[in-house]
Amino acid sequence: MYNNQCPAFYQNVIRMQKCVTFNQVKGIFGFVESDLVGKIAFPVVQAAPALSSTFPFIFGNQKVHCLVPCAIDQDPYFRMCRDVAPRLGFPKCALIHSTFFPALQGAKSKMSASDENSAIFLTDKPETIKNKINKYAFSGGRSTVEEHRKYGGVPDIDVAYQLLNFFLEDDDKLKTIHDAYKKGQLLTGEIKKIAIDTVTPIVEWHQAVRKEITDDVLQAYMKIRPLKFEGSS
Repeated sequence: MYNNQCPAFYQNVIRMQKCVTFNQVKGIFGFVESDLVGKIAFPVVQAAPALSSTFPFIFGNQKVHCLVPCAIDQDPYFRMCRDVAPRLGFPKCALIHSTFFPALQGAKSKMSASDENSAIFLTDKPETIKNKINKYAFSGGRSTVEEHRKYGGVPDIDVAYQLLNFFLEDDDKLKTIHDAYKKGQLLTGEIKKIAIDTVTPIVEWHQAVRKEITDDVLQAYMKIRPLKFEGSS
């Protein structure tokens, strides 16, 4: 498949495979001798797109630095790539570690397209968003109002607060909410309302601008264009 549809990608996979030993991937990923060969070879497949020559229809012969936005679980693949790239004549890639967005049910659960209540979707209506946060968002509050007033909430595990941590742009206001919730001055229902009022306009704005996207706009955006960078080799 790689050879027929993505020849440059396949060639870089082969080049990188020649530079990575089993002992290296064993040390990085914890592989054992009984693991399937496809599993052992996969890290190189994952890392090859960090070489600009994988996309000659975009970068031509230029050797461009690659910036990889990824979650922490992807870090080992591109650290391996950073070791290999100079041996192949390419600059080392750089990484930006992203933070995982929480599922509504909390850190111990996962978002899933098959579970419509595991996340807020960009297609959700305001009433759906309100219902999801009120009903399903994991709370860091106490069992009773009295306990909450006395001991305070736990914002670090509270999904409504985590939503605010991502979407509330006013850092001072976010800190005020954090401290008030932790001291028990702000109740779970109140912080959920703030989250609803913060997230809903963002989703509505996205839906509004999405309606303006025509097929022509989409095609123009997705069109492959050669890129030229000053100072690139």
